Amino acid sequence: MIGNVDTPAICLQGVTKRFGKKTAVRGLDLEVPRGSICGLIGPNGAGKTTTLRMILDIIGPDTGSVEMFGSTDIEAARARVGYLPEERGLYQKMTAVDHLAFFGQLKGIRRKEALARARAGLEAVGLGDRADDKVEALSKGMAQKTQFLGVLLHEPELLVLDEPFSGLDPLNVDLFKEMMLERQRAGATILLSTHLIEDAERLCERVCMIAGATKVLDGRLRDIRAAAGRRAVAISFEGNPEFLDAPDLIERVAAHGRYVEVRMLEGADPQALLRRAVAGGARISRFELIEPSLREIFIEKATEAGLSHEDVSEDDEAAA
Repeated sequence: MIGNVDTPAICLQGVTKRFGKKTAVRGLDLEVPRGSICGLIGPNGAGKTTTLRMILDIIGPDTGSVEMFGSTDIEAARARVGYLPEERGLYQKMTAVDHLAFFGQLKGIRRKEALARARAGLEAVGLGDRADDKVEALSKGMAQKTQFLGVLLHEPELLVLDEPFSGLDPLNVDLFKEMMLERQRAGATILLSTHLIEDAERLCERVCMIAGATKVLDGRLRDIRAAAGRRAVAISFEGNPEFLDAPDLIERVAAHGRYVEVRMLEGADPQALLRRAVAGGARISRFELIEPSLREIFIEKATEAGLSHEDVSEDDEAAA
């Protein structure tokens, strides 16, 4: 074992990485406690993938330090880590079961055991009858399941997942989430990156928000939302929406399908907004004071850091 149970699974201190004149990550401090699920969130190009690659020692930081399980010797910890890169790739001419067994062997599992785990894993995700098919014969969804199984086969203590839900249909998203939670229940730590903030909000206990190469927020999700206060109102209504054009009461409005999330100005009275809505003829079916969504908090914090609304929300809106 490396380190002890009280040390974080991952610890970054003052990490900076530049590529030519571009700063990809700037002065990042990050701790991921053992047994937690932590989301590294932010728009595309924010520095998330660069951060994950530095954690895994694929690239080195220009300044700062990276520790895994309390040690700077990342190589010694590799067998304890499962990594899913954003760029997916499988050996097309290998069978699914041989592919998984091969990667299990790379992590120190004997071939007989690796084959047994591979077949059991494929069976568990509904691919038992395709175990001996070549990867090139699998559908995209089947190949994604196979690759994710390869990350889990050696039962890693730490999962590092770069955009794990990219390109998945809703059923496979749910399957991947359940597989991740199963590893967490077994004691594993999970760090995942995503530009889909709603996914992080539903799954993660902790988040680290990055925008423009800089950390803008970090901590337990429940603490982040509590600190933001109850200045948000969820409203479902029919009829005239003109009451939402209220710059004297409202800071921002975000649509969420069947309801809108209204961010009130500091000190503004939500009851004044309700009276204005009713007076304008709107039929209100929901008017609820809520903690703001993680997405709204992210936009607020990133804007405070000097980034525009488009900088921090464009990719998230495009994917929604």
